[in-house]
This record gives sequence, structure tokens and C-alpha cells, in this order.
Amino acid sequence: MALPRHLKNGLTPLEIEFLAENEPIEIAAAIDTRQDLELIAGTLPPLRPLQLSQVPLWLAISLKKKHKCSIVPPQWMSVESLQKSLSDEQEHLQFSTLPYHYMETAQILLENACDDIPSPDSVRKLLKDLRETRQAKARMGVAELDASNVQMDNIGLMEINEIRPFFTKAFYELQKLKPAGQALDTFGGSTQDYGGFDGTASLGSTLPETSRFNRSTTHGSRGDAR
Repeated sequence: MALPRHLKNGLTPLEIEFLAENEPIEIAAAIDTRQDLELIAGTLPPLRPLQLSQVPLWLAISLKKKHKCSIVPPQWMSVESLQKSLSDEQEHLQFSTLPYHYMETAQILLENACDDIPSPDSVRKLLKDLRETRQAKARMGVAELDASNVQMDNIGLMEINEIRPFFTKAFYELQKLKPAGQALDTFGGSTQDYGGFDGTASLGSTLPETSRFNRSTTHGSRGDAR
């Protein structure tokens, strides 16, 4: 089935979450598999009780739902680390260094392993503040736009996906302001075709799918599609 025009520029938020589920994470297993785990992406060592093991996030969530493990939250999700990241975002022009899939990973863990996360409400609030601060900083980057590129280091995939429609449109409009002899398409095609952007798309076009940090409590569930 064909995608709507405003989605042709990138992935949907759920598709990005699916990609994030391949990120490695540590678990404390409550089972002994006694043999290697043969997965499509590779082979994992056996899971043993009372030992930490690194597995893909999707497998960790699947085992968590069956009460077969507890999840060890990544260090960057601690209250102290998030407070530092938020402080860095507010004090510096550059984006603070966070994992490429930090938003998606945090959402998945808060929805499915909230009991394994110390002070989950504080973590949720800090993530919401961090997200809003980084969104504001991305909007400030509009002033730095030129007709060829914009430099924004350390932003995550979900953040890239949210601003892509706006920046695509902005680059196209900048190209139209060039003299006719210089108005070459930055994206390698005709200036009349700029990646399927629809004028109804906007910076917030994906926000409904990624606004779960605004909730104080979440009781979501995910199917195991592996």
C-alpha cells in the first residue's frame, strides 16, 4: 500500500522504534538456557541465572513480559545522568551526547520495564524536559540554514525524522531564491520534486506518536514481532 506523501520523506515513529529494538541492553536472566541462542542477527551466549547478559532490546522485553529476567537500565537513563545532560543542553549551543536511539529506548523501557528503573517518574519528567530543550535548539538551527547544508551533531534518529520535512521544505525554498543559473537541486533531482514533501507536513507531524513522555504513568504493551 502506498504511503501518504508526507511520510515518504522518512520512517514512521513505529518503524524507528522497531529499529531501536535491536539495540543491545543488559539483563539479569532468571532462567538457564544451557545452550547458545541462535538468532537471525547472530548467536548469543547461554543465559544463566544471576549473571548479566547483553541481548537485543526486543529479546529483553520479551523475556521481561514472561517474568524471565530483569532489565538493567543503561547508565544514561539514571536521574543523575539525565540531569547532567539537561544542564549541558541548557548551557551549551551544541547538542549533548546521547545514544542515537535514546528516545525510542527510553519509551520502550518505561512502558515495559518501569519497575526496573529507579525513580521512573523523575526519569520520565527529565526526558520530557530534555526532549523539549533539544526541540527548541533544533528550531534555533533554522537561523543557520544555507542552501547546501545544516550542521547538527549528536541528534537522534527520531529527532532527525521529526525535523526532516521542515528542513526539506526550507532547503527547497532556499534553492528557489538562487539565481536561475545556480538553482541546482541540492538533493540531486529536479527542483520541482523535493522528496515527496507535502505542504501539510510540519515539524510536529510525528509528535502524537512520540509524546508518551508527557504521561505520568503508562501501561502499554508490545507484541513480540521477532
